[in-house]
Amino acid sequence: MDFLPPLADAYRFARTPDAAATFAEHEDLKAILLAGGAHFEVHTVAEVHTAGPSFSLFSAAIGSRDPQAPAIGFFGGIHGLERIGTQLILHYMRALLFRLEWDTLLQQQLQKIRLVFMPIVNPGGMWAHKRANPRGVDLMRNAPQRAEGRVPFLAGGQTLTPLLPWYCGRAGQAMETESAALLQVVREQLACRPFSLALDCHSGYGFTDSLWFPYARTRRLMAHLPEMFTLKAMLEQSMPHHDYSFEPQSNQYLLHGDLWDHAYDHTPEDHVFLPMTLELGSWLWIRKNPRQLFSRHGIFNPIKAHRIKRVLRRHADLLDFLARAAFAAPGWLPLAARRDQLQQLATAHWRPRRAL
Repeated sequence: MDFLPPLADAYRFARTPDAAATFAEHEDLKAILLAGGAHFEVHTVAEVHTAGPSFSLFSAAIGSRDPQAPAIGFFGGIHGLERIGTQLILHYMRALLFRLEWDTLLQQQLQKIRLVFMPIVNPGGMWAHKRANPRGVDLMRNAPQRAEGRVPFLAGGQTLTPLLPWYCGRAGQAMETESAALLQVVREQLACRPFSLALDCHSGYGFTDSLWFPYARTRRLMAHLPEMFTLKAMLEQSMPHHDYSFEPQSNQYLLHGDLWDHAYDHTPEDHVFLPMTLELGSWLWIRKNPRQLFSRHGIFNPIKAHRIKRVLRRHADLLDFLARAAFAAPGWLPLAARRDQLQQLATAHWRPRRAL
């Protein structure tokens, strides 16, 4: 197959000999974009500066150019320590390129759907081995809105100092470059369409993998609860043995400055935008290898190679399911006559409860 050598060559030529000026995931992304130059539309959304190198903040899109076509966005690396989310998206992008050479069904699918990728939102943090960006800001708490109730101490977002974790940034200041870039991609490539989905890949404490959706700032339920409830039912029917907990983030805790709350609230009222956050339960890996607790990366990522491969295999099906759900959206989005019934079922299922 004549596609294999160019991809291998891309990996070889895209890598820089100066390891201190880059990191593996960034080089993998550049290699994928180089190899997929005939397929991906690549944009440099912003430039991120660190105490050392600067990094281009890339977005890439593939598929239909029809502005009315449904779309799905895959995002990762908002927290620099949570590398496994970025690796999952890169794994999916790489597989997509290989499949395009022979998978006629995928080729037909991409004629009617748009896939958008932003695998490394926080390259400066990932390069520096830090959760926050180079200015010490936790990007997932950097939007301007405040929670409507009590948030967990520090973890819900704090404006005291970047020397403490979960720093939102100074009140009243503009959002960070990376946060603004993510919201720009959402605004220009996803939320402007009649229907779109987004999946933001993270890892965090817990023994279960979770799919969270807005809101994080309030215990009130989102306007598109019937659509999210339908998507949950489809996931359970299509992947009956999945272990994802699927719920509003506010069922776990409230949060200042959530980017997806902000993006959802600024979507045109006549459009359906369903953003989700995939939280990979890192305690699953720590339980099997407790020594990971003594590694900054080990707290948030699987360390052993066979566990990394298992995580990539396990969750690739979710990304493929969501892409197919976006493609088939006209057939499953509930109509007005059905929405009222689904609203009642979803409200009963996700009844707001007291946040931490």
